[in-house]
Amino acid sequence: MSIRVTVWGENVHERKNRIVADLYPDGMHATIATALNRDPDVTATTVTLQDPDHGLTPERLAQTDVLIWWGHAAHGEVQDHIVDRVCDAVWSGMGAIFLHSAHFSKPFKRLMGSPCNLTWREAGERERLWLTSRNHPIAAGLPDSFELEHEEMYGEPFGVPEPMETVFVSWFQGGEVFRSGLTYKRGAGNIFYFRPGHETYPTYHDANVQRVILNAVKWAHNPAARLADPNAAPNVPVEVAPEPITERGPRLHQAGEEGFR
Repeated sequence: MSIRVTVWGENVHERKNRIVADLYPDGMHATIATALNRDPDVTATTVTLQDPDHGLTPERLAQTDVLIWWGHAAHGEVQDHIVDRVCDAVWSGMGAIFLHSAHFSKPFKRLMGSPCNLTWREAGERERLWLTSRNHPIAAGLPDSFELEHEEMYGEPFGVPEPMETVFVSWFQGGEVFRSGLTYKRGAGNIFYFRPGHETYPTYHDANVQRVILNAVKWAHNPAARLADPNAAPNVPVEVAPEPITERGPRLHQAGEEGFR
């Protein structure tokens, strides 16, 4: 069975900016999905901010093995109950890949629990990405380094938690460096953040970038069954404790009663 990928696109700049529209006439989300669909092990479809429920209905998320997220201009327009849905799906076992300016998206900030801030410059400068973990599955088939001739600069410090592993580090023509490929685990879900992808440059047409995203999809995919409720916090009665015990003190809750949240 193929890995089911949903590519979420903000789809704002593609409709309002001529440069972006010329580079991505069907949207960045469509370019990413088309590249992924060349692999027989992946089935990628797209949804956008403008769709009902931003395209992320409970049914869609239940049928998504890996969610890819790109956003920039309209982070604040993403409804909070949709953010709750996405985070619940990740905690339950759905993989998630956040691209470029999605570092400031509501779901990523919620999952990281940090400001996710950085320094930046939009000057079309060269970016060189270096592998820092050659044997990581996300690095499969890639050279030790590759270049993007035109990109937006992101610089350290990057206000995210320490990752499980840093797969890529970027150097920019202006001298800054950035941890540009980071892996995380949140609940049962695997998360990858990948830095490149400014909308006025043809980054998602680049073969190495497409390879990274494909590798990340396969790494993030969790074939295990989803957790039914990642927020469950059951009250375990005395009589079903693994070892026999005698209740010895007062309590706030009766057996089976929900706790405070």
